Amino acid sequence: MTTEFATLTRRDFLRGATFATVAATMGIPALHAEESDSSLPRSRVVLIRDEKIFSDNGELDPTRVRQMLNSAVATYFETEDAVTAWQRVVKPQDIVGVKTNGWGPLPTPKEFEQAIRDAVLGAGVKEENLAIQDRGVLNNPIFQKSTALINIRPMRTHHWSGVGGLMKNYIMFTPNPPDYHADACADLAKLWELPIVKGKTRLNILVLLSPLFHGIGPHHFDREFTWRYNGILVGEDPVALDSTGVRIIEAKRKEYFGEERPLKPAAHHIAYAEIRHHLGVADPKRIDLIRLGWEEGGLI
Repeated sequence: MTTEFATLTRRDFLRGATFATVAATMGIPALHAEESDSSLPRSRVVLIRDEKIFSDNGELDPTRVRQMLNSAVATYFETEDAVTAWQRVVKPQDIVGVKTNGWGPLPTPKEFEQAIRDAVLGAGVKEENLAIQDRGVLNNPIFQKSTALINIRPMRTHHWSGVGGLMKNYIMFTPNPPDYHADACADLAKLWELPIVKGKTRLNILVLLSPLFHGIGPHHFDREFTWRYNGILVGEDPVALDSTGVRIIEAKRKEYFGEERPLKPAAHHIAYAEIRHHLGVADPKRIDLIRLGWEEGGLI
């Protein structure tokens, strides 16, 4: 047990004490709740999957990508159509940065980047006020002046943080990423307090089309440890989205290995994002999961 684990007290868990399952997954001992669930915050997450999102030759269908994204956003914002939903995400006067992810083996699909571009422009944002980028965002004038951010990346296991998810996707907003690597990246939620991003994120999209559920070493990638989940998670709370993504990853690991095989290192930055930094909700019991589309093999 690390020093940081040892210094956690029962009081630290008051806002998230009920999440025994996710706490175990993330390497944190479970404690009994001292508050009722009704007194704690909740988050909503939309999970949408499409069995036919990939064509027979393995390429993404751009039309289905657009339909998937728009259906999820409209459902999340409870609007009758996608245009109205995207108008809830961004306004014509906004300067919009779309924080994507360019990790070579498993980047954010270009089809999703294009679908987001079309939706943002369709909501009235000027093209000159929109940028989509991963590395180099600190030097991009659009991100420097941004009033709104959209965060999208694929989920995968990660050598330093257990998983690479939406919270970790903002690591490029700091000039020195290693500052956030201590204790298996326990305090990644601090990234969301940086002036360049604080309070600006309007939408988070966790891509689970073909997630990487197992890895060995810093830059390991093996196609054997991916599978066609054909889904995305959409919402405003990055903690709830990452927590839900971890549940899917863990369920796939159990299915593949035939036994419980906890992530190493544990993705405890997700739990700490709630109990230490109050960024969002990590407890699955307080995450309202809305399911759309293909149900077979959903895992959770």
